[in-house]
Amino acid sequence: MPTFEITTASADDMTTLAAWAHDEGWNPGLTDSGTFFAADPCGFLTGRLDGAPVSSVSVVRYGDGFGFLGMYLTRPPLRGQGYGIQVWRAGMARLSGRTVGLDGVPAQQDNYRRSGFRSCWSNARYEGVPPTDIPAPPGVTLTDARTLPFGQLAAYDRRFFPAARDSFLAPWIATAGHAALAAVRDGELQGLAVRRPCRAASRIGPLYAASPEVAAALVSALAATAPGTPVAIDVPDINPVAMRLAEQLGLTPSFDTARMYTGPEPVIDRSGLYGITSLELG
Repeated sequence: MPTFEITTASADDMTTLAAWAHDEGWNPGLTDSGTFFAADPCGFLTGRLDGAPVSSVSVVRYGDGFGFLGMYLTRPPLRGQGYGIQVWRAGMARLSGRTVGLDGVPAQQDNYRRSGFRSCWSNARYEGVPPTDIPAPPGVTLTDARTLPFGQLAAYDRRFFPAARDSFLAPWIATAGHAALAAVRDGELQGLAVRRPCRAASRIGPLYAASPEVAAALVSALAATAPGTPVAIDVPDINPVAMRLAEQLGLTPSFDTARMYTGPEPVIDRSGLYGITSLELG
């Protein structure tokens, strides 16, 4: 009989999981493995059949009361044999007692509802080549986010995410190949955006902004770092201004997910959320 066991994913496993996510069409970042691993080194589980990885789930803990589930995958030839649900149960056990969030693809949303999740909004992935000449609004300066005090960036991020996530945010901003821009007016943050390279369209996330004009300037400036190449932004429909802006920038929807939670829906600054950070870690 084959032997199935669930283990904490290794750094090598993380590379494998990223390849699986690419196969699913999720277009993960080229450097996601390292930054994700830094967020919670024990937060990624792998199901192994006779030692070979066949299923996975990420269950990253944030603070004392929140967790985010992602990377829920089973290799196609082995689906329907229980290897996925076993890692799911192990992952949910690791997040027991916490409010849990996830971004669910349409095919899995009914399964998630049966596990106690409820839909709170939808994310639409918008892709395309935005303009590169949109100026910042008067009085707003765009600057390399890495030049600002990290505490200021972390406090700003906390407005848009259910828990503090400093161990994730620090490498997310600083990783080689990532471009991180902050919008500043009179010393106060008015926006933050990070672009990371991917196999297909590079991803912008998070995208926070005090106004659509600030968001447009951030997207345009990040697009200018690789002119003529497409970007992708996962835009939440709880911010209709963000949806309209994506269309005004010439981006078109290509993919959608539902943000789902167990327990009470976290309170965040919805009006300033123009793009979520990632489908895997929230």
